[in-house]
Amino acid sequence: MFIITVEGKEKDGAYSVIDDEGEQVLYMFDEEDDAMRYAGQLEEMGYPEMHVLEIDDDIMIKTCEMHGHRYAIITKNDIVIPPETEHDYI
Repeated sequence: MFIITVEGKEKDGAYSVIDDEGEQVLYMFDEEDDAMRYAGQLEEMGYPEMHVLEIDDDIMIKTCEMHGHRYAIITKNDIVIPPETEHDYI
């Protein structure tokens, strides 16, 4: 799986979105191409240069659950576009 980080700040956190309940949700992409496309959309919206990072999905899911972070697994059949409102990094 793949997550999105800010280029050069990969150890500082990963891109997340704010859901309808005001909670951060980490996006984990099944497909690298989908993560790359989403990162490109973020950059077009004025975000800093983004980096797609391959992760071990089991470890990331366990880490999220251990720390109470929400996450969403984006499959090749899902369509997601960056929100035009708040964003943050987990």
